This record gives sequence, structure tokens and C-alpha cells, in this order.
Amino acid sequence: LQMSAAPKRAEIDGLEKIFDQLSTEDRDDVFRILYGKQLERVAYEDTLEADAAAKGIELKGYRIPAAPEQMRAPRLVKVAAIQNAIVLPTTEPIATQRDAIHKRVGELLDIAGRAGANVVGLQEAWHMPFAFCTRERLPWTEMAEPIDGPTTKFLIPYAQKYNMVIINPILERDEAKDEVIWNTAVIISNSGRIIGRSRKNHIPRVGDFNESTYYMESTLGHPVFETAFGRIGVNICYGRHHPQNWMMYALNGADIIFNPSATIGGLSEPLWGIEARNAAIANHVFTVGINRVGTEVFPNEFSSGNGKPAHKDFGHFFGSSYIAAPDGSRTPSLSRTSDGVLVTECDLNLIRQVKDHWGFRMTQRLDVYAKSITAAADPNYRPQIIREN
Repeated sequence: LQMSAAPKRAEIDGLEKIFDQLSTEDRDDVFRILYGKQLERVAYEDTLEADAAAKGIELKGYRIPAAPEQMRAPRLVKVAAIQNAIVLPTTEPIATQRDAIHKRVGELLDIAGRAGANVVGLQEAWHMPFAFCTRERLPWTEMAEPIDGPTTKFLIPYAQKYNMVIINPILERDEAKDEVIWNTAVIISNSGRIIGRSRKNHIPRVGDFNESTYYMESTLGHPVFETAFGRIGVNICYGRHHPQNWMMYALNGADIIFNPSATIGGLSEPLWGIEARNAAIANHVFTVGINRVGTEVFPNEFSSGNGKPAHKDFGHFFGSSYIAAPDGSRTPSLSRTSDGVLVTECDLNLIRQVKDHWGFRMTQRLDVYAKSITAAADPNYRPQIIREN
């Protein structure tokens, strides 16, 4: 007698839906303890809410205020995170897949623009399936583009129409330098011009995420881009696991550090809500964690090198995009299962207020750590360990 497999449990939508089942008093305590405080929710006009819902887009909005100051007016910036699933099966033609994703993200950008977003971040390699698990470069490397390629050209009219800066993470083919491939974020100004690019500094080598067969580690350092709406750094995906990576963007003057990502529940979900928030606290900046959603199935099986049977998908990309503030507060997350737009009005004055209150930047002793890290980078370094005689 053959037993049928137990049905797979559906993915939960998110922690906040579970919190909603609590009493008001308990829910307030949960948010205070886990999220620092409850942020003011922004209500949008009925037509915008209805349009988002009709398109299957979760729309959330919040405010992260700062204390009123006597000498400075508020510096209000509406920061948006967009998360999305791919649209077509990975067996469809490459250009058809890309164009379908473009069309869907266009709908999400329209919602963000109508909600007043000033700076919008898209997820890592948003214009393609996250194929870096497959080890088979073709046909996926056909989706690599120059920074002024089809995907950037697609986004420029949205930047101009809505007067918003767009963080555009793509798989880049550097046609000027032997067609080397990079994991890149193109920064598009609210004028529609390309300000510059940032690249992924740290490449994972864990589970299915052996991405070094696809692209190179960045040699650009930690560039920060001055925009009409603040100074922006982009710490791509796996770089969030490296505290010094966040620190360098902050030292270079970032007000907001985006973390466009693609990560799955079975690997990093317990870390997800911690790392970008910790970075916001430690570096006195706003951080934006963006993660794709859905399960992407590929035509051919691949193995992880960790003893698991060969499989055709990574697992579930759990979304849960959120924005964290330098005072330790954070927004609730977007859904774990749905396309979504999170727009948060941030008062950038909070950055200096928290610097003055906590003083982490004053007390971080860079001179001490510079010497220690330089010494530790030497192959002959010996750890400073003192043992009992």
C-alpha cells in the first residue's frame, strides 16, 4: 500500500497578520518590544488603495518622524521598497520573461509614484529569475545588460514622470571591459539621468547560493550618491551579513542604505529582520531591506553540494521588505507571499538627532580598529589570545 505524501503547508502571509489576532493591549506590547514602537500608518485615497488591490499589490505606508528642531526644518523623504515575484515560467523565452517582469514592475512603480515616493528601491536582479543557483550560465547570462540597457531605459520614464530616484539592481554586462558580468545597482536620478553604479561587494558561497560562477566581486568600494532626496548607498544582498560593509557606506556619508536582496526562508529568515535594523542603529542611518517573493522553478535539476537531493527550485523567497530607522524603530514588513509597495515618510533630521543622543560615531574608535584590521589582514597574523601559564 503506497502512502500519499502529506500536503505541503501553505506559506504564512507574515508575522503582522499573526499579531493582528492579539488583543489591542498585547499587540501594542509586541510592537513596542519587537519593533521599538508603533509607527503612524498612512492612509491613501480610496482610488489608489482600490487600484493596488485590484492588481494584487499590497500597499503599506508609514511615517518615521523626528523631533521638531528650532534651527532646521524637517527633511521629509518618502522612501519606497518594491518586492515582486517573476511573472512567467522560466521555460519561456528570455526576452519574453524580462518584458513580462518589466510590465508588472511598471504597475508597482505607478502605485509607488502615485503614493508620492521620492526614492524607490527594487529587489536584487529584479529583471530576471534568480538563476544563479543553476550553475548553467546559458541562457541566463543573456539577461545581463549594460547599465544603460533595456531595463534602465524602461525605468527612466517612471523616474521622470514621478520625480523619483530609482535604485535599479541588474545583472550587468560591462561591455567596455571585456563583457565581464557584475551584480550591479544603477542609480537613476529623478531627472532620468544615470548618476552612477554600485556593485555587490560580497558573493555568497552557501547552499544553492554559489554565485561566483556568474559574476565578479566589486572593485568600486562603497560609493554614495548625492540625490535630490538625500545621500544613498546600496549594499547588495549578501553584503548585509558583513557589518563593516554597512559601516563604510555610512562613513562615506549615506543617509539611506538600500539592501536589495533575494533570500529564502530556509536559509536566512531568522536573520532578515535583524541585520538591516542593526545596521541602522549602529551607523545612524535609515536602511531599506528588500526581498523578492515566490518560488522559482527551473527546467533542470541542480544540487547544493550539501547532501540534499537534486532539486529544481531554491525554495520560497519570503519577501518581508521593511524600513528601519536610526533610533531602532522599524516598519512592519510587507507580505511573505505577495507583490507589494512599502512607502515610508522618513524625517532625515532623525539621523543627527540620534547621533547626538547615542554618539556611536563619536565613540567607535576607528583608529584602533584600523590598526587591528590591517594586522588581521596579514596572512601571518596571530590572534591576540592570552593563556594561563
